[in-house]
Amino acid sequence: MVTDLALLRLLQLVSPGLPVGMYSYSQGLERAVDDGWITDADEAGAWLDGLMHGGMVCIDLPVLARFYHAWRDGAMEQLEHWSRVLIACRETAELRAEDRQTGQALARLLDGLAITEMQPWIRKPEATLAAVFAFAAVNWGIPLRATAIGYLWSWLENQVLCAVKLVPLGQVAGQRLLADLAGNIPALVDEALTLADNEIGGSAFGLALASSRHEMQYSRLFRS
Repeated sequence: MVTDLALLRLLQLVSPGLPVGMYSYSQGLERAVDDGWITDADEAGAWLDGLMHGGMVCIDLPVLARFYHAWRDGAMEQLEHWSRVLIACRETAELRAEDRQTGQALARLLDGLAITEMQPWIRKPEATLAAVFAFAAVNWGIPLRATAIGYLWSWLENQVLCAVKLVPLGQVAGQRLLADLAGNIPALVDEALTLADNEIGGSAFGLALASSRHEMQYSRLFRS
């Protein structure tokens, strides 16, 4: 059960106003739009749904759960191991840099909130957003399932906001897309939390290609 205070902390953690710079990353979406792969709300929805199934469910969310357990149990070796696994699953330099930069930014924010345990993670090479997000959740008493739901919601909301700017979509169309895709989140989280260690992994070829091409894009709004 999520207590009122834990819920409020989770809302703070997933807020678009959280100063970790997520708004500056599109995760290859900018290049996909520029190349004509995504031209309307339906194609944006298919792209994001594919990334949720092909990446978030089989990589990010189960690794987030292992970070959560490692922080809770003080298992630092597990924390380092899964940090390396997550970084290895990022197929381009931009995606690896995004993970480290947002993770370090969240660590800096938590340190500024007097959670001094995060100070070493401000410059730690193994810092990832999921690792530091999981620490905050454990520290604030947010249950694992709620943590995973919040993490996936935050990712999806940011991606939809990118699509609104890039495709472009109208604000209502963006909210409709967000509502449609968000309805799948509880089931996707439940699936992700059942995966064994040897089932973690996957690849989204379109994401890898779009991200690598984004590195060479002539004019861009986003950092990935």
